[in-house]
Amino acid sequence: MNFQDQLNSIFVEEHEIPEVFRLQQELHQRAYLSNGAMHPWDGEVHTVVSPVCIKTPEGLQRKVIGTYPLCSEKEAMEALDAAVAAYDNGRGEWPTMSVADRITHVEKFTGRIIEKKQEVVKLLMWEIGKSYADSVKEFDRTVEYIHATIDALKDLDRQSSRFTIEQGIVAQVRRSPLGVVLCMGPFNYPLNETFTTLIPALIMGNTLLFKPPKHGTLLHYPLLEAFRDSFPKGVVNTIYGRGNVIIPGLMKSGKINVLTLIGSSKVANELKKLHPKVNRLRAILGLDAKNAAIITAHADLELAVQETVLGSLSFNGQRCTALKIIFIHRSLADEFLKLLSAAVAKLKFGMPWVEGVSLTPLPEPHKPAYLKECIEDAIAHGASVINKHGGATNESFVYPAIVYPVNKNMKLYTEEQFGPVIPIVPFDDLEETIEYLIESTHGQQVSIFSNDHVEVAALIDPLINQVSRVNINCQCQRGPDAFPFTGRKDSAEGTLSVVDALRSFSIRSLVATKLNDANKLLINEIIDGNDSNFLSTKYLF
Repeated sequence: MNFQDQLNSIFVEEHEIPEVFRLQQELHQRAYLSNGAMHPWDGEVHTVVSPVCIKTPEGLQRKVIGTYPLCSEKEAMEALDAAVAAYDNGRGEWPTMSVADRITHVEKFTGRIIEKKQEVVKLLMWEIGKSYADSVKEFDRTVEYIHATIDALKDLDRQSSRFTIEQGIVAQVRRSPLGVVLCMGPFNYPLNETFTTLIPALIMGNTLLFKPPKHGTLLHYPLLEAFRDSFPKGVVNTIYGRGNVIIPGLMKSGKINVLTLIGSSKVANELKKLHPKVNRLRAILGLDAKNAAIITAHADLELAVQETVLGSLSFNGQRCTALKIIFIHRSLADEFLKLLSAAVAKLKFGMPWVEGVSLTPLPEPHKPAYLKECIEDAIAHGASVINKHGGATNESFVYPAIVYPVNKNMKLYTEEQFGPVIPIVPFDDLEETIEYLIESTHGQQVSIFSNDHVEVAALIDPLINQVSRVNINCQCQRGPDAFPFTGRKDSAEGTLSVVDALRSFSIRSLVATKLNDANKLLINEIIDGNDSNFLSTKYLF
């Protein structure tokens, strides 16, 4: 079968979908979680269509997965009131609960969501077009992250269980919650990246308003009862609806203490400006990125190609940590382009359930047109699509395009394409690559490919002050989750790792007193009587 036939036949008829991956029925969500109860919804709904198209007698049609509520500002404000009441100015059951008891609640929740694994994995596939293998990985990694968060909190609590004595003052320093958190996750990792903020915010004693991403909403529905049954009333509340309708009022209320968003810097900036008490608002943000790879004249070219393919095209390049622009030394450009084109041609493309598939349909309806626009803009400014069939499109599917030579007059030079287009920039002097990163509004990560230790060292020192992570001879990536994940400039605010996230969603607080006999007796009586969950020497195992 030639390429065009493959592309034309990428989508299949309903009966050709393997039964194990088939959606047996549409999922019509008619309830949302607020104030400890599942509230029925009979108002306006949003129809969820899959990036997977189905062949019908009328032509290709996106598969309808189901619907979810489009709530109004009224329901969002009621959910906010529930979260505020549950926090109760830090006096609520959840924020004053012992660390050990909060961990027990999170462990119960984890057990409940594991029961929903297959349902969530299937919805991941259908809602955002992620391959079955990657959908399973996302679920499993999320569970691993929760377990790692629990272990990290135990370590943190053990370290905090002792007293510190300085200059005649005895104190116990622990971490306490911040208040009400508005949590909004991304569509590309709608479960994992959402939970990397939601779980640490929750386990540190905050109460939550959780808005699922526009693409990847329904997959959270099977988890709502687990939230309801695992946590006290009002601790977790879900809000649905159009962001521009329900979010501004929440921010303007001044009752949101923490904004956590993984999305665009433009949206984050607009939301922060709405808050009337900006000094009381903490923001933990994962934003835009335009991660570059720098392949020098001393690089292992085969390794650079292998990592570039992985870094640029894993989940169709729709990752914030994806390599989104490649700088290649001009002396290696021809050979690199030849090898890269050959590597891309070997990638399997098709439906998410196809074993070994690497390239799948894109969930954002506008994305194919935007990528085409970027490619045409590059061609108009002197570039070419290097690989055979690059940019070929069938409805929601776009075949990867390698675009060369890219220059600063093109959209692909500065804009985050967030899709399967690989811009390649030739360079003669390494200073050109350093200048690019200095001038860039993004500052997440960079990858350096070179086997010359002097050259690598000369790049590390200026670049580490432009980005938050320098990767040597490997692609950019988030993990392992124990490593700090953040960015400079417009790429992030706050730091996320298993430990850093616990710190991000809490504040160091202490109880202190002058060290004298009367106060020693008082403190010991409180501890011996287990009268305080904060002032305690209980040791978690």
